[in-house]
Amino acid sequence: MNNTTATTKTFHVALTADFFSGDGSSKFQEMGLSVLDESAHVQYASLKTYQSNISFDQITGAQGVIVMKPCVTAETVRQSDNLIAIGRFGVGYDAVDVQACTEADVVVFITAGAVDRSVAEATIGWMLGLTHRMRIKDQLVRTGQWDERSKYMGCELRDRTFGAVGFGGIARETIQLLKSFGMNKPLAFDPYVDSTTADALGVELVELDELLVQADFVSIHCPLTEATRNMIDERELGLMKPNAYLINTARGGIVNEDVLYNALTSQHIAGAAIDCFAVDPVTSPHRFSDLDNVLLAPHSIAWTNELFRDIGQAVCQGMVDLSLGRIPARGVINPQVLESKRFQDKWARWRIDQ
Repeated sequence: MNNTTATTKTFHVALTADFFSGDGSSKFQEMGLSVLDESAHVQYASLKTYQSNISFDQITGAQGVIVMKPCVTAETVRQSDNLIAIGRFGVGYDAVDVQACTEADVVVFITAGAVDRSVAEATIGWMLGLTHRMRIKDQLVRTGQWDERSKYMGCELRDRTFGAVGFGGIARETIQLLKSFGMNKPLAFDPYVDSTTADALGVELVELDELLVQADFVSIHCPLTEATRNMIDERELGLMKPNAYLINTARGGIVNEDVLYNALTSQHIAGAAIDCFAVDPVTSPHRFSDLDNVLLAPHSIAWTNELFRDIGQAVCQGMVDLSLGRIPARGVINPQVLESKRFQDKWARWRIDQ
């Protein structure tokens, strides 16, 4: 998996082992490695083994690490004399100890924007799947219960209200795609966005409680942080309408699963679609799987060949940019690192200035 280089200075990039099968082949059709191949001064290779927490020994000699699932801890970066960057293959970074990276003068960046279209399409697909009761209608045919179909009437998206908890790129793309469905003016809650920005995009910015009371679809689009952990709890779910749906394509832990399960079994809300769980991977049947008003996915509802191509190109380009003395165009999480002398010294040793 290494590309060759004829230059005297080489920028080494490591990829976590979960990108590859046991024989070394990529698990995915496309993940942007051609961007690295086109840069003669960059070498890349997979880590030899998968570890849930990346150890420092695994990445010795790497200037950049592209991470999918494993966690980046203080141990990972404890002796980061040569390590310059951690690139997250995606937009969530709750598995990266950003503070430890900052203290070790390692820049962290994500692929902001690269996931927007795919997650937006998946969100709308789930909205349609829930409202048209696709799961149970599929089962009626598979189990020979054709005559039961009149018991499971659906509803349209028309004249209903979409509420985004978090108003970043994914939520904005979702709202843009929803314009053709004849829905009401969308709502958004995001303490980091001003009303002028929301107004310009045709969105009403409201407090969380108001969104929960009004929305027919409560869609989670915020990162998991200490501030958002269990943000949707018993009180919040209690505010939702009985014909409303909750959709979580963001991170497990933002919604209290115990409370959500109770709300679904008691039919306090109409249904939910869940792509991420408080504890994953889920390797045995989850309790939500017994519920007909729930759609589930193993944190991959938005996985498409196009998504992995776009994410891969973005994260690989970020590494190439750093190797050439340029700051990644988008998604730097701890920009203060860029100004530290230790980072600048490391960067100067390994970059090829144009």
